Amino acid sequence: MKKIALQLGCLILLISSCSNKQKTTIPSYIEESHSFAQPNDAAITHLDLDINVDFNNEIIHGKASYLIKNNNASQIILDSKFLTIESVQADGKDTTFSLGDFDEQLGNPLKIDIDKNTKRITVFYKTTHKTEALQWLKPQQTADKEHPFLFTQGQAILTRTWIPIQDSPQIRITYNAKVQVPTDLMAVMSAKNPKTRTADGHYTFKMVQPISPYLIALAVGDIEYKAISNRTGIYAEKSMVEKAHYEFSDMENMVASAEALYGNYAWEQFDVIVLPPSFPFGGMENPRLTFATPTVIAGDKSLTSLIAHELAHSWSGNLVTNATWDDFWLNEGFTVYFEMRIMEALYGEERANMLASIGRQDLEEEIEGFKDSPNDTKLKLNLKGRNPDDGMNSIAYDKGYLFLRTLEETAGREKFDTFLKSYFQKHAFSTINTEKFVAFLNENLLEKHSITFNTDEWIYTAGIPDNQSIITSDKFETVEKTIQQFVKNNKIDKALTKDWTVQEWVHFVRNFPNDIKTKHLVMIDDAFNLTNSNNSYIAMVWYEQAINHDYHGNDVDTKIEAFLTQVGRRWYVSTLYKAFKRNDKTEAALDIYKKVRSNYHSVTANTIDDMLGYKQE
Repeated sequence: MKKIALQLGCLILLISSCSNKQKTTIPSYIEESHSFAQPNDAAITHLDLDINVDFNNEIIHGKASYLIKNNNASQIILDSKFLTIESVQADGKDTTFSLGDFDEQLGNPLKIDIDKNTKRITVFYKTTHKTEALQWLKPQQTADKEHPFLFTQGQAILTRTWIPIQDSPQIRITYNAKVQVPTDLMAVMSAKNPKTRTADGHYTFKMVQPISPYLIALAVGDIEYKAISNRTGIYAEKSMVEKAHYEFSDMENMVASAEALYGNYAWEQFDVIVLPPSFPFGGMENPRLTFATPTVIAGDKSLTSLIAHELAHSWSGNLVTNATWDDFWLNEGFTVYFEMRIMEALYGEERANMLASIGRQDLEEEIEGFKDSPNDTKLKLNLKGRNPDDGMNSIAYDKGYLFLRTLEETAGREKFDTFLKSYFQKHAFSTINTEKFVAFLNENLLEKHSITFNTDEWIYTAGIPDNQSIITSDKFETVEKTIQQFVKNNKIDKALTKDWTVQEWVHFVRNFPNDIKTKHLVMIDDAFNLTNSNNSYIAMVWYEQAINHDYHGNDVDTKIEAFLTQVGRRWYVSTLYKAFKRNDKTEAALDIYKKVRSNYHSVTANTIDDMLGYKQE
């Protein structure tokens, strides 16, 4: 019996050993549709980038060398789009490679032959004029108009157009970089950055925390640095430095407020670079160095919630990252929620509620726009075969926020904050999909505290559930009464608008009656000079109303064209082109667009091309 028992014990140990061994080979990456990479076979873990930025020919050329995790593979696949691949090495020796069939969204799979012992691959390459992530700007397209400028934009799947890489958000790598630029320019990256210009134009960078490829970013221009605190500061062109420094002077307070909510800031430095106006987004949360549009420089710190948003991404998005673009709401819904909490901590509950109310209006408009494709109003998306940019809209941001706000109100803020802090700590420097988040939510909040909540309805069904949080603002109610009074009395009482915030002005303009008369628009413009507003957000919503209501006073048509010429922020310009199209003025929109398209980054241009049905000749 002892012998049998011993044999049985050995058998159990053998089975257990095999089982444990098998567990180590279970795929650690989930299948996703926006990358050709097969990381369960072979995955990159670290990048050494060595490139030259050639402004004369508007290309980047050099090499990308990767340490790889090799699971006995004979091939590793990278993503590549509009790149010229010159040669490839495996462990320092030339190896064979091939580019697979081209896909309009994804580009080409770059298939590199390796053996089971290969530890490093190196790709020698150069970009082309089709490269979508790069925008090369002439001096006249910059603030100072003296030197050219270059910046990259990798999100969602554009990093593959300037670096051959496994371009999936679930890939996390560290990187070092050597970048050669003209000596009269300075280079900065989403890494540890220089504070002063080098004499030879050679810059080195190191990112020691693992990040997703879409967060690798580069900017090159005639820029300077000015510190705000020992861990915050701004880069900008000379004429913008002081303005930006004043505008963003609350950055250190924002970081401290964020840390008080959800734990220590994990990236050491939080800097912002103000880019030329063609930058397609309000901001991009590249680790250690947020890229920002100059449209937030209003002179009164009124639009700095954008900085709070990008800072919040240091936790939700950069620290804990959506595993696929179908899970994009995990990045943005959490970030909007965190942004509102930062704004509340610094500026009060009413300010945060005004911002949230505007987001709620944006969400209603987005849902109406998706009435023919309601599946696009789900938080968890299915973007297979589509550009992931299709999911980067108010659903991910504002429905995601509304879900979390409703969850907080259901659970209570204290319990919810404890849950969120645990969520960030336990998933730090990792990626997560929606299903894993739901499991974590159930275990660590709902079941733990016996809370009933309709999570699946919020995430997996279209529209907004009935138990949504109701966002109210006393100041917005006053704004609405003011509009009614102006229209009813045909008279402006400017005292009623004294000390209004930007949010109150935006709410005022966006909520004009549908049947507002031209005389009322003239009256309002004469009183407040909105056509010539120096605040880009107020100007944008006013121009939209001018298009909606055929208002042509105060030379507003010229101002709209100038705005669309000077600003490349996708949200702003798409709002105006959409208004043209909605009001059967597509030809007028195309007349402007054909003249200004070259000023836009590809991210913005692709959106407007589709909207207006424009095809380049």
